[in-house]
Amino acid sequence: MTIRIIPNDKGNPPGKLADGELQFTSGPLEGLKLIGFAIWERRGRGRNVTFPARQYSVNGERRSFALLRPIVDIHAQERIRDLILDAFTQLEAETASAKVR
Repeated sequence: MTIRIIPNDKGNPPGKLADGELQFTSGPLEGLKLIGFAIWERRGRGRNVTFPARQYSVNGERRSFALLRPIVDIHAQERIRDLILDAFTQLEAETASAKVR
């Protein structure tokens, strides 16, 4: 699996730093990608990753249904969240070093 980061150069919506996608490079999902991840800057509290979700309405109230969920281990989402944040940090470092050259 490869993580691709697409920077949000437009700055809209505010706080959104980038989109992320998982690209599968082997196994039964080879050639497919899972989109819908987003990296956000939280005011004074670091960064957060949101996962793909589907919105729906119940009695006029908007709700969200997570498309990527843990089977048993609730920490599984933390692992992928950390990998996505690491990929974003690496992209930032590469971009900063390219600007210095």
